[in-house]
Amino acid sequence: MRRVTATDAARRFSELLDAVEHDDETFVVDRKGRVVARITPEPIASGAAAKDLLRRLAPDPDWADELGELRASLPLQERDWPG
Repeated sequence: MRRVTATDAARRFSELLDAVEHDDETFVVDRKGRVVARITPEPIASGAAAKDLLRRLAPDPDWADELGELRASLPLQERDWPG
């Protein structure tokens, strides 16, 4: 984690973003000796992580009934398609 002043961060913002994006670096930004911000990579979600989470959660036994009720409450849309 590197510490930079707010002035330096403003002057080199594009360079800081490149380091965050490509090198997974984190920057702590300080103004007048006080930390005011942190620039850090955004965690990347993956399909595998989502599947793992869903496998750990207990299924909702009422889900199918609630979905059916929701679908039944929607109006049927009739459309005239050009033919």
